[in-house]
Amino acid sequence: MKKLLSPLKARNIELKNRLVLPPMATAKAEEDGAMSNDILSYYDEKTKDGILSLVIVEHSFISEEGRANKRQMSVGSDNMIEGLKNLRETIHSNGSLAVMQINHAGMYARQLDETLFPAGPSKSEEKEVRVLQKEDLPKIIADFAEASLRCKEAGFDGVEIHSAHGYLLNQFYSPLINKRTDEYGGSLLNRIRLHVEIIRAVRKAVGPDYPVFIRLGASDYKEGGTTIEDSVTAAKIFEKEGVDLLDISGGFCGYTHPDVTRQGYFSEITEAMKKEVSIPVLLTGGITDLHAAEDLLVNDQTDLIGIGRPIFKDSDFLKNALDSFNE
Repeated sequence: MKKLLSPLKARNIELKNRLVLPPMATAKAEEDGAMSNDILSYYDEKTKDGILSLVIVEHSFISEEGRANKRQMSVGSDNMIEGLKNLRETIHSNGSLAVMQINHAGMYARQLDETLFPAGPSKSEEKEVRVLQKEDLPKIIADFAEASLRCKEAGFDGVEIHSAHGYLLNQFYSPLINKRTDEYGGSLLNRIRLHVEIIRAVRKAVGPDYPVFIRLGASDYKEGGTTIEDSVTAAKIFEKEGVDLLDISGGFCGYTHPDVTRQGYFSEITEAMKKEVSIPVLLTGGITDLHAAEDLLVNDQTDLIGIGRPIFKDSDFLKNALDSFNE
């Protein structure tokens, strides 16, 4: 059997193959962040062929202060649970596991009013930012924990903490943005302190057996930014703290690599991580050919393959690609 189509079992994760739909924002929620028929139809269409082993649902806000945009999905109140159940049931009915990504946008959150600016770890030359004080952090930690519990109550198979693409936790992680001089800034261990506190709070909320993932913007690919070495060290700490899967993407370079066009932009990072951790690693980035995906798996550069844009553009992409892959 080709490795791409082989099952994966690790701790509390059992996947029928190595194909994953990574989180991609659709901005299809109702204005209050509630579930909509558009979202249900979208995920039904993307999973109806029954091929995907796992769907990681787009980033959803844990609080209004952390909301990125007007039509973003919410996991910020108990009122959302019934709608989330409908989404989970839609994905499950098509044969895929469903994990919800939860997020705080930080300095890139939408401004709630003229006086309350979006919050971040430090002042920014780019925009007006309300610098988070240490006394602000317990609420953010609690918001992540409460959101994760709502995902569990809605029946999702796991929850993913978002720390990539320049959002709040990525802002703390990256020395390009984090200029703090307290225990949440400076060294790598300080810059991931908030991550560790959130992981611990989430784990306490959902219990020891519920899958917890983290999406890490693993390198900024900019001078003075995060490095692969940083991310390997962080990955080992996250594993020790109880993270079940590492979902690797870009940091302040976004979801593309500024200097690489090969399939699997971030494979040098996932390959380095796999040598140091025992939990599964998910690679997303420019993968459009299943033979290239198979090579990445066989060469032990990743455990799972995320295919996003091709499926976003064409809901029959996987079905058609597998026909030629299996010839």
